[in-house]
Amino acid sequence: MKSSKRHTQEVTRKSCDLNTGLHIAIAVVDLLQELTDIDTLQESEEGAEVLIDALLEGQVVALLVQNMERLDEQVKEEADGVYNTLAIVENMAEFRPGLCTEAAQQGLMQWLLKRIKAKMPFDANKLYCSEILAILLQNNDNTRELLGEMDGIDVLLQQLSVFKRHNPSTAEEQEMMENLFDSLCSCLMLSANRERFLKGEGLQLMNLMLREKKMSRTSALKVLDHGMIGPEGTDNCHKFVDILGLRTIFPLFMKTPKKMKKAGLSEKEHEEHVSSIISSMLRNLKAQQRSRLLSKFTENDCEKVDRLMELHFKYLEAVQQAVKRIEGEKHEMVRRGEILDDGMEDEFYLRRLDAGLFVLQLICYIMVEISNSGIAQLHQRVHQILNLRGGSVKVVRHVMREYAESIGDGKNDEFKEAEKKRIMDLLDNF
Repeated sequence: MKSSKRHTQEVTRKSCDLNTGLHIAIAVVDLLQELTDIDTLQESEEGAEVLIDALLEGQVVALLVQNMERLDEQVKEEADGVYNTLAIVENMAEFRPGLCTEAAQQGLMQWLLKRIKAKMPFDANKLYCSEILAILLQNNDNTRELLGEMDGIDVLLQQLSVFKRHNPSTAEEQEMMENLFDSLCSCLMLSANRERFLKGEGLQLMNLMLREKKMSRTSALKVLDHGMIGPEGTDNCHKFVDILGLRTIFPLFMKTPKKMKKAGLSEKEHEEHVSSIISSMLRNLKAQQRSRLLSKFTENDCEKVDRLMELHFKYLEAVQQAVKRIEGEKHEMVRRGEILDDGMEDEFYLRRLDAGLFVLQLICYIMVEISNSGIAQLHQRVHQILNLRGGSVKVVRHVMREYAESIGDGKNDEFKEAEKKRIMDLLDNF
């Protein structure tokens, strides 16, 4: 009797699954979303750890992805199911950032890329996908590599190309565009993705965006900076000159566009990205491309050098003001008998960087590089303006020495030492 009853229950359960499987799945997703809500998780850390462990052990992400594959987003209830599934992933990643690699490998990365490139009208789910993608790629070389292997760089470039000539039509669409740009910047931290970006004609797209003067311009500048920085950016630097990128970047160096400020990029951020791109080119370019870059500085009676020196004094003053404030605070702390430990010194250094020290370092680097270029006209002009405005070679050397000390974070010791020596050699002839 018992066996027959159990059999009946089993049949009923299976037929229920067949008819209302999706409804049950959506209900389970709703429940999981409530359970993993970040406020709920933080109420009991211990309980949260147990829950997350159990979910991961059951390969929850793989199951959630399989479930999303079955959902039809034309149906509102099922579209909500997709949204809530993404919320579960976000909650879990916020509570335990380390699970991003595992989640990406369990099919989530593939699903996100497929959903982002799907020919569907823009909606809240597409925005959420872009957000989750940016979270997965943050500070994570494993997920960056996975995206690269899945041709994700091409997907990002195709999605962003829409904004080359058109601005996003809503604030939500703008947010999605920025998430995709952030994802691209994250991916470019990985050397192999620089090559994919180059082959996918990413430089050409960014260059066009800079010329088109739409909202995408501010983020395109940031992407170029990420793509060209460091020795891994050498090929991109050469290609940028070949596609006539110098004609695009130098007008942005000469004058910070007002629209940049409206688009949410501060004057300092704009000047930092442009200076970083120019310093990357000075570091990486060889032969003919390097000559083309240097000849830009001699054009129109060295107007680019005049602008460089104007920026030098602007940021030098900003940093000096910050140093004055910091010294005042240090004096007060000593007077109160407080100890200035390494942690405090690091914090003060970060505050100086924030006040403009990093931009000043980039500008001083450009000054030193062009003065060592063998073009007498450039060397003379830099020193002439320094003397004229009461500047000092000693200050430039001090800024550059500090820059050389901090260079190459995350790189190997051999690279750090070689780069430090290169900068010191340039300073000897400044």
